[in-house]
Amino acid sequence: MPALLVLFAYLLPFFIQPEVKKTYPIGQIKVDSGEILFWLYDETPVHKASFIKLANEGYWDTLTFNRVINNFVAQGGCPDTPAGFSNSPYLLKPEFNPAIRHTYGAVGAGRDNNPDKLSAGCQFYIVQNKNGLPRLDNNYTVFGQVFRGMELIDTIVALKTDSTNTPLTPIRLDINVLNLTAGELKKLGYIVK
Repeated sequence: MPALLVLFAYLLPFFIQPEVKKTYPIGQIKVDSGEILFWLYDETPVHKASFIKLANEGYWDTLTFNRVINNFVAQGGCPDTPAGFSNSPYLLKPEFNPAIRHTYGAVGAGRDNNPDKLSAGCQFYIVQNKNGLPRLDNNYTVFGQVFRGMELIDTIVALKTDSTNTPLTPIRLDINVLNLTAGELKKLGYIVK
């Protein structure tokens, strides 16, 4: 019998797998002055997947917040031009959701005036208006919500800009996706629902 117990003790780790904790992809925007973290909505799966793909490829890491307007938005990624977006890798069909609105801290996908309201894969913005921007609802897709770092956005939109609302001092982007557990998110101030 003792030999059987020894064998059982030896084999037990092969049958019991450690519990793998579920993680959630979180958008991270690092700028020289700090970090912005935001939840990515499952309700907008195509925009969420696009953001994760481009972040993992380092797409935005040579770009800036190229348009900032106080009491409106901080916009980053590819610039929009009179002819449309400059170098967008692709366009995305809109994913409007009546439960997801343009509130303070909403992360949305930019677009030009195309009739199908297709989002540019390359451009995003963060709503800085404390009252939100309801006029953008059902016109632009919101795919995330900032839960940490809005004080940085408030500072960024107050910077001096040129006539195209581009900051005179470039705000370089370092965009990543962090995979965090519910416990790690709680420590950062976000409760997973």
